[in-house]
Amino acid sequence: MSFADQANVSTMPPGVTDPNYRPLPGRLGNLTAAQQHALDTLRGELQAEGHFVPERMDDATLLRWVLRPTLEIACNRPVQRIVCDGSLMRTWSLMTSWLTGSCGHANSTLQKQRPCCYLLNSGEKNFGIDDLMVNFEFTEKEDVDKYYPQYYHKTDKDGRPIYIERLGKLDITALYNLTTQERQLKRFVMEYERFLSERLPASSKAIGHPVETSCTILDLQGVSITNFYRVKDYVFQTAKIGQDRYPECMGKFYIINAPWAFSTVWMIIKPWLDEVTVSKIDILGSNYKDKLLAQIPAENLPADLGGKCRCRSGCSLSDAGPWNPQQNGEV
Repeated sequence: MSFADQANVSTMPPGVTDPNYRPLPGRLGNLTAAQQHALDTLRGELQAEGHFVPERMDDATLLRWVLRPTLEIACNRPVQRIVCDGSLMRTWSLMTSWLTGSCGHANSTLQKQRPCCYLLNSGEKNFGIDDLMVNFEFTEKEDVDKYYPQYYHKTDKDGRPIYIERLGKLDITALYNLTTQERQLKRFVMEYERFLSERLPASSKAIGHPVETSCTILDLQGVSITNFYRVKDYVFQTAKIGQDRYPECMGKFYIINAPWAFSTVWMIIKPWLDEVTVSKIDILGSNYKDKLLAQIPAENLPADLGGKCRCRSGCSLSDAGPWNPQQNGEV
Protein backbone atom coordinates (compact mmCIF):
# COMPACT_ATOMS: atom_id res chain seq x y z
CA MET A 1 0.00 0.00 0.00
CA SER A 2 1.37 3.42 -0.94
CA PHE A 3 1.69 6.36 1.45
CA ALA A 4 -1.16 8.11 -0.34
CA ASP A 5 -3.50 5.18 0.22
CA GLN A 6 -3.04 5.17 3.98
CA ALA A 7 -5.07 7.13 6.52
CA ASN A 8 -3.88 10.42 7.99
CA VAL A 9 -2.63 9.87 11.54
CA SER A 10 -0.96 13.22 12.34
CA THR A 11 -2.41 16.18 14.16
CA MET A 12 -2.74 19.71 12.78
CA PRO A 13 0.39 21.80 13.46
CA PRO A 14 0.09 24.60 16.05
CA GLY A 15 -0.66 28.17 15.05
CA VAL A 16 -3.19 27.42 12.29
CA THR A 17 -5.85 30.18 12.18
CA ASP A 18 -7.05 29.68 8.60
CA PRO A 19 -10.29 27.63 8.85
CA ASN A 20 -9.96 26.52 5.22
CA TYR A 21 -6.41 25.20 5.54
CA ARG A 22 -5.99 21.60 4.45
CA PRO A 23 -2.37 20.36 4.54
CA LEU A 24 -1.05 18.72 1.41
CA PRO A 25 -0.17 15.03 1.66
CA GLY A 26 3.19 14.61 3.33
CA ARG A 27 2.92 17.84 5.34
CA LEU A 28 2.38 18.19 9.07
CA GLY A 29 -1.29 17.52 9.73
CA ASN A 30 -1.58 15.10 6.80
CA LEU A 31 0.87 12.26 7.37
CA THR A 32 0.24 8.56 6.96
CA ALA A 33 1.25 6.09 9.65
CA ALA A 34 4.33 5.16 7.63
CA GLN A 35 5.34 8.80 7.17
CA GLN A 36 4.81 9.60 10.84
CA HIS A 37 6.87 6.54 11.79
CA ALA A 38 9.68 7.61 9.44
CA LEU A 39 9.65 11.11 10.95
CA ASP A 40 9.72 9.78 14.53
CA THR A 41 12.51 7.34 13.63
CA LEU A 42 14.70 10.01 12.06
CA ARG A 43 14.22 12.34 15.02
CA GLY A 44 15.01 9.52 17.44
CA GLU A 45 18.17 8.50 15.58
CA LEU A 46 19.44 12.08 15.51
CA GLN A 47 18.80 12.41 19.23
CA ALA A 48 20.45 9.06 20.03
CA GLU A 49 23.56 9.94 18.00
CA GLY A 50 23.88 13.40 19.56
CA HIS A 51 23.21 15.22 16.28
CA PHE A 52 19.81 16.70 17.11
CA VAL A 53 19.72 20.52 17.19
CA PRO A 54 16.16 21.58 18.15
CA GLU A 55 16.32 25.09 16.70
CA ARG A 56 17.43 23.75 13.29
CA MET A 57 15.54 20.45 13.21
CA ASP A 58 11.85 20.97 13.82
CA ASP A 59 9.42 18.44 12.37
CA ALA A 60 8.79 20.48 9.20
CA THR A 61 12.53 20.49 8.48
CA LEU A 62 12.97 16.79 9.16
CA LEU A 63 10.07 16.00 6.83
CA ARG A 64 12.03 17.52 3.95
CA TRP A 65 14.51 14.68 4.38
CA VAL A 66 11.94 11.96 4.99
CA LEU A 67 10.01 12.69 1.79
CA ARG A 68 12.73 13.61 -0.73
CA PRO A 69 11.87 12.84 -4.36
CA THR A 70 14.00 10.90 -6.80
CA LEU A 71 15.19 12.06 -10.19
CA GLU A 72 16.31 10.19 -13.29
CA ILE A 73 18.75 11.83 -15.69
CA ALA A 74 20.81 10.93 -18.70
CA CYS A 75 23.96 12.77 -19.80
CA ASN A 76 25.83 10.83 -22.50
CA ARG A 77 25.59 7.68 -20.40
CA PRO A 78 22.92 5.23 -19.21
CA VAL A 79 20.08 6.72 -17.18
CA GLN A 80 20.89 6.81 -13.48
CA ARG A 81 18.35 6.96 -10.67
CA ILE A 82 19.53 8.97 -7.69
CA VAL A 83 18.18 10.60 -4.57
CA CYS A 84 17.63 14.24 -5.49
CA ASP A 85 17.49 16.61 -2.54
CA GLY A 86 15.86 19.86 -3.62
CA SER A 87 14.91 18.68 -7.12
CA LEU A 88 14.13 22.16 -8.45
CA MET A 89 17.63 23.34 -7.55
CA ARG A 90 19.10 20.29 -9.25
CA THR A 91 16.87 20.77 -12.30
CA TRP A 92 18.13 24.36 -12.72
CA SER A 93 21.74 23.19 -12.40
CA LEU A 94 21.16 20.39 -14.87
CA MET A 95 19.56 22.70 -17.45
CA THR A 96 22.46 25.12 -17.14
CA SER A 97 24.95 22.30 -17.63
CA TRP A 98 23.25 21.28 -20.88
CA LEU A 99 23.35 24.87 -22.17
CA THR A 100 27.04 25.29 -21.38
CA GLY A 101 28.06 21.90 -22.75
CA SER A 102 29.30 20.75 -19.34
CA CYS A 103 26.76 18.03 -18.71
CA GLY A 104 29.42 15.56 -17.62
CA HIS A 105 30.50 18.02 -14.90
CA ALA A 106 26.96 18.36 -13.63
CA ASN A 107 26.45 14.61 -13.65
CA SER A 108 29.64 14.05 -11.70
CA THR A 109 28.30 16.21 -8.86
CA LEU A 110 25.17 14.11 -8.40
CA GLN A 111 25.61 12.11 -5.27
CA LYS A 112 24.07 9.09 -3.68
CA GLN A 113 22.14 9.56 -0.46
CA ARG A 114 24.29 10.33 2.54
CA PRO A 115 23.26 10.00 6.19
CA CYS A 116 20.73 12.67 7.12
CA CYS A 117 22.61 13.53 10.29
CA TYR A 118 25.62 14.53 8.16
CA LEU A 119 23.55 16.57 5.73
CA LEU A 120 21.53 18.31 8.42
CA ASN A 121 24.68 19.42 10.21
CA SER A 122 26.98 19.95 7.22
CA GLY A 123 26.06 23.63 6.91
CA GLU A 124 27.56 24.31 10.32
CA LYS A 125 30.66 22.24 9.53
CA ASN A 126 31.36 23.77 6.14
CA PHE A 127 30.19 27.36 6.56
CA GLY A 128 30.21 27.97 10.32
CA ILE A 129 26.58 29.05 10.11
CA ASP A 130 26.28 30.19 13.72
CA ASP A 131 29.26 32.49 13.30
CA LEU A 132 28.18 33.55 9.80
CA MET A 133 24.71 34.60 10.97
CA VAL A 134 26.21 36.77 13.72
CA ASN A 135 29.30 38.22 12.10
CA PHE A 136 28.92 38.14 8.30
CA GLU A 137 27.79 41.35 6.65
CA PHE A 138 27.26 41.62 2.91
CA THR A 139 28.10 45.31 2.88
CA GLU A 140 28.35 45.43 -0.93
CA LYS A 141 24.69 44.41 -1.38
CA GLU A 142 23.51 47.71 -2.88
CA ASP A 143 26.32 47.82 -5.45
CA VAL A 144 26.03 44.10 -6.28
CA ASP A 145 22.31 44.58 -6.90
CA LYS A 146 23.12 46.66 -9.97
CA TYR A 147 24.88 43.73 -11.65
CA TYR A 148 23.17 40.62 -10.25
CA PRO A 149 19.83 41.29 -8.48
CA GLN A 150 18.86 38.46 -6.11
CA TYR A 151 16.19 39.18 -3.54
CA TYR A 152 13.10 38.15 -1.57
CA HIS A 153 10.02 40.30 -2.08
CA LYS A 154 6.59 39.85 -0.44
CA THR A 155 4.48 36.69 -0.90
CA ASP A 156 2.37 34.84 -3.47
CA LYS A 157 -1.33 33.93 -3.12
CA ASP A 158 -0.43 30.82 -1.10
CA GLY A 159 1.61 32.89 1.35
CA ARG A 160 5.01 31.75 0.06
CA PRO A 161 7.92 34.22 0.10
CA ILE A 162 8.80 35.26 -3.45
CA TYR A 163 12.45 34.94 -4.45
CA ILE A 164 13.53 36.81 -7.59
CA GLU A 165 16.78 36.44 -9.49
CA ARG A 166 17.58 38.56 -12.55
CA LEU A 167 20.28 36.53 -14.24
CA GLY A 168 19.82 38.54 -17.42
CA LYS A 169 21.27 41.61 -15.70
CA LEU A 170 24.44 39.77 -14.72
CA ASP A 171 27.68 41.61 -15.47
CA ILE A 172 30.25 39.11 -14.25
CA THR A 173 33.25 41.45 -14.62
CA ALA A 174 31.62 44.29 -12.70
CA LEU A 175 30.28 41.83 -10.12
CA TYR A 176 33.67 40.39 -9.23
CA ASN A 177 35.19 43.84 -9.04
CA LEU A 178 32.82 44.37 -6.12
CA THR A 179 32.75 40.99 -4.40
CA THR A 180 34.04 37.42 -4.61
CA GLN A 181 32.39 34.09 -5.33
CA GLU A 182 33.11 33.01 -1.75
CA ARG A 183 31.25 36.01 -0.35
CA GLN A 184 28.40 35.42 -2.78
CA LEU A 185 28.09 31.85 -1.50
CA LYS A 186 28.14 33.01 2.12
CA ARG A 187 25.40 35.46 1.31
CA PHE A 188 23.44 32.65 -0.38
CA VAL A 189 23.67 30.49 2.77
CA MET A 190 22.82 33.41 5.05
CA GLU A 191 19.69 34.22 3.03
CA TYR A 192 18.60 30.56 3.09
CA GLU A 193 18.99 30.53 6.86
CA ARG A 194 16.95 33.73 7.15
CA PHE A 195 14.36 32.21 4.82
CA LEU A 196 13.92 29.29 7.23
CA SER A 197 14.21 31.14 10.53
CA GLU A 198 12.53 34.48 9.69
CA ARG A 199 10.66 34.56 6.40
CA LEU A 200 8.77 31.26 6.63
CA PRO A 201 7.56 31.78 10.22
CA ALA A 202 6.44 35.36 9.50
CA SER A 203 4.70 34.28 6.28
CA SER A 204 2.98 31.41 8.10
CA LYS A 205 1.69 33.75 10.81
CA ALA A 206 0.45 36.27 8.24
CA ILE A 207 -1.59 33.76 6.23
CA GLY A 208 -2.68 31.59 9.15
CA HIS A 209 -1.20 28.25 8.17
CA PRO A 210 2.25 26.70 7.72
CA VAL A 211 4.27 28.01 4.78
CA GLU A 212 7.21 25.74 3.99
CA THR A 213 8.36 26.69 0.48
CA SER A 214 9.14 29.68 -1.72
CA CYS A 215 7.90 30.93 -5.07
CA THR A 216 10.92 31.58 -7.29
CA ILE A 217 11.09 33.79 -10.39
CA LEU A 218 14.21 33.47 -12.53
CA ASP A 219 14.41 36.16 -15.21
CA LEU A 220 16.59 35.24 -18.18
CA GLN A 221 15.99 38.36 -20.28
CA GLY A 222 19.17 39.14 -22.20
CA VAL A 223 20.98 36.00 -21.05
CA SER A 224 23.50 34.53 -23.47
CA ILE A 225 25.18 31.13 -23.52
CA THR A 226 28.43 32.96 -22.72
CA ASN A 227 26.91 34.35 -19.53
CA PHE A 228 25.70 30.89 -18.55
CA TYR A 229 29.17 29.47 -19.05
CA ARG A 230 30.87 32.19 -17.02
CA VAL A 231 28.52 31.75 -14.05
CA LYS A 232 28.12 27.96 -14.20
CA ASP A 233 30.52 27.22 -11.32
CA TYR A 234 28.55 29.50 -9.02
CA VAL A 235 25.25 27.97 -10.20
CA PHE A 236 26.53 24.44 -9.59
CA GLN A 237 27.75 25.34 -6.11
CA THR A 238 24.50 27.03 -5.09
CA ALA A 239 22.52 24.09 -6.47
CA LYS A 240 24.65 21.68 -4.44
CA ILE A 241 24.17 23.75 -1.28
CA GLY A 242 20.44 23.79 -1.91
CA GLN A 243 20.15 20.07 -2.48
CA ASP A 244 22.50 19.03 0.35
CA ARG A 245 21.34 21.39 3.08
CA TYR A 246 17.96 22.87 2.17
CA PRO A 247 15.91 20.24 0.31
CA GLU A 248 12.32 20.75 -0.80
CA CYS A 249 12.24 24.49 -0.20
CA MET A 250 10.88 25.62 -3.58
CA GLY A 251 7.13 25.32 -4.14
CA LYS A 252 6.91 27.08 -7.53
CA PHE A 253 9.65 27.90 -10.03
CA TYR A 254 8.96 30.34 -12.89
CA ILE A 255 11.66 30.79 -15.52
CA ILE A 256 10.65 33.84 -17.55
CA ASN A 257 12.01 35.39 -20.75
CA ALA A 258 13.49 31.98 -21.49
CA PRO A 259 15.42 31.90 -24.81
CA TRP A 260 14.51 29.21 -27.32
CA ALA A 261 17.60 27.17 -26.47
CA PHE A 262 16.52 26.99 -22.85
CA SER A 263 13.04 25.78 -23.79
CA THR A 264 14.63 23.10 -25.98
CA VAL A 265 16.80 21.88 -23.12
CA TRP A 266 13.72 21.78 -20.87
CA MET A 267 11.97 19.47 -23.31
CA ILE A 268 15.00 17.15 -23.24
CA ILE A 269 15.25 17.03 -19.44
CA LYS A 270 11.54 17.04 -18.59
CA PRO A 271 10.85 13.32 -19.31
CA TRP A 272 13.36 12.30 -16.58
CA LEU A 273 11.75 14.42 -13.87
CA ASP A 274 9.06 13.16 -11.51
CA GLU A 275 5.55 14.55 -11.98
CA VAL A 276 5.65 16.54 -8.75
CA THR A 277 8.76 18.42 -9.84
CA VAL A 278 7.37 19.09 -13.33
CA SER A 279 4.17 20.52 -11.83
CA LYS A 280 6.20 23.11 -9.93
CA ILE A 281 8.11 24.45 -12.96
CA ASP A 282 6.89 26.83 -15.66
CA ILE A 283 9.20 27.75 -18.54
CA LEU A 284 7.84 30.98 -20.03
CA GLY A 285 8.89 33.31 -22.80
CA SER A 286 8.20 37.04 -22.86
CA ASN A 287 4.42 36.55 -22.42
CA TYR A 288 4.69 35.57 -18.78
CA LYS A 289 2.62 38.28 -17.06
CA ASP A 290 -0.74 36.47 -16.89
CA LYS A 291 0.90 33.31 -15.56
CA LEU A 292 2.70 35.19 -12.79
CA LEU A 293 -0.38 37.20 -11.83
CA ALA A 294 -2.41 34.00 -11.54
CA GLN A 295 -0.10 33.04 -8.64
CA ILE A 296 1.06 36.42 -7.31
CA PRO A 297 -1.11 39.42 -6.31
CA ALA A 298 -0.36 42.38 -8.57
CA GLU A 299 0.46 44.55 -5.55
CA ASN A 300 3.15 42.06 -4.53
CA LEU A 301 4.81 41.70 -7.94
CA PRO A 302 7.41 44.35 -8.90
CA ALA A 303 6.20 46.69 -11.62
CA ASP A 304 9.10 45.82 -13.92
CA LEU A 305 7.86 42.21 -13.90
CA GLY A 306 4.28 43.15 -14.75
CA GLY A 307 2.92 43.91 -11.28
CA LYS A 308 2.04 47.11 -9.44
CA CYS A 309 4.60 47.21 -6.61
CA ARG A 310 7.02 50.14 -6.53
CA CYS A 311 8.82 50.01 -3.19
CA ARG A 312 10.28 53.33 -2.07
CA SER A 313 13.82 51.93 -1.87
CA GLY A 314 13.37 49.77 -4.97
CA CYS A 315 11.86 46.31 -4.77
CA SER A 316 15.22 44.56 -5.08
CA LEU A 317 16.60 46.30 -1.99
CA SER A 318 13.47 46.66 0.19
CA ASP A 319 13.27 43.09 1.58
CA ALA A 320 9.53 43.80 1.88
CA GLY A 321 7.30 41.08 3.27
CA PRO A 322 5.59 39.87 6.46
CA TRP A 323 9.07 39.39 7.93
CA ASN A 324 9.83 43.09 7.40
CA PRO A 325 6.48 44.92 7.44
CA GLN A 326 7.93 48.42 7.82
CA GLN A 327 9.31 48.09 4.29
CA ASN A 328 5.99 47.27 2.64
CA GLY A 329 5.28 50.87 1.64
CA GLU A 330 5.10 51.81 -2.02
CA VAL A 331 5.68 55.01 -3.92
